[in-house]
Amino acid sequence: MDEYTPKKRLALALRGESVDRMPAISVTQTGTVEQMEACGAFWPEANEDAEKMATLAEAGHTVVGFEAVRVPFDITAEAEFFGCEIKAGTKEQQPSVVGHVIKSIEDIEKLKDYDLSEGRIGVVCDAIRILAGKYGDELPIMGSMLGPFSLAQHMNGDDWFMAIMTDEKFAFALMELTTEFNIAYAKKMVDNGADTMVIIDPTASAMLIGDEFYQKFVVPAHKRIVDTMHELNVATVLHICGDTTPSLALMESSDVDAISVDQNVDVATALSKVDSAVIIGNLDPVSVLWKKTPEQIREVSKDLLAAGAGLLGPGCGIVSKTPNANLQAMIEMAKGHTY
Repeated sequence: MDEYTPKKRLALALRGESVDRMPAISVTQTGTVEQMEACGAFWPEANEDAEKMATLAEAGHTVVGFEAVRVPFDITAEAEFFGCEIKAGTKEQQPSVVGHVIKSIEDIEKLKDYDLSEGRIGVVCDAIRILAGKYGDELPIMGSMLGPFSLAQHMNGDDWFMAIMTDEKFAFALMELTTEFNIAYAKKMVDNGADTMVIIDPTASAMLIGDEFYQKFVVPAHKRIVDTMHELNVATVLHICGDTTPSLALMESSDVDAISVDQNVDVATALSKVDSAVIIGNLDPVSVLWKKTPEQIREVSKDLLAAGAGLLGPGCGIVSKTPNANLQAMIEMAKGHTY
């Protein structure tokens, strides 16, 4: 039998190729309070300091047992980079976007000059470099970023949903800015050692904007990012919140390797909607992973594996109060599963 490192196992699994067993990973955020207490790196400092970010990401592997390391832990660094006002997080709570910076095409033009070494974008890239230096030969190094549609919404506020319907010139201009940024940011993460890229694009849901606008604004942007990553031999995972069942085929049309599905999606149905994309999911991060017992989590995991989940994982970001033992129950079930 071939010897599989976790890095090789995940790379093959994301391509739908044969491996000895399921990789045990989370493509969504992994930071928890118990890990923070074990490693000494706490939010919010671990969102802002590369060494602390890397230390907490490492705890996902050394303390909990995930077979990958992943950064960052929130989805506000991109908006903050462009000047959006951020409400600071706490040890238990992630930061959030509370102020927006773009109202017009003129505002977009002012933001086209940027330096990816600055702000928390630079911090994330530095954390990836630290993690890759320590684990890059053995573990998957997962970089994650807010996708272009949701970044546009962070920058424009709720006006964005009206803009895509009433002002295409403005909407396409803003999507061009965010997509170009995503491509450049992803490439820098890869340059620093990332080998797997996760696009988190929660407000791009076709349930929110409809298939027509998803096809028009989201698919081309995602495809440009995915194509760039594939040129660099980097697998790409897409996560969009909510019940994405009706739009899974549209999501796959951007050529992503895997789709992480929300807990509202039925895994067996999801598999029937895609051609070759790996379906990842989808334990409810609140009512199951946080609130249930390890034994109950094993039972839910068993059902998801029986339904055909390609990779077992949370349906969204892991809640910071989730006990290590609960995550380890999910990990145990993944590691014990053969395809």
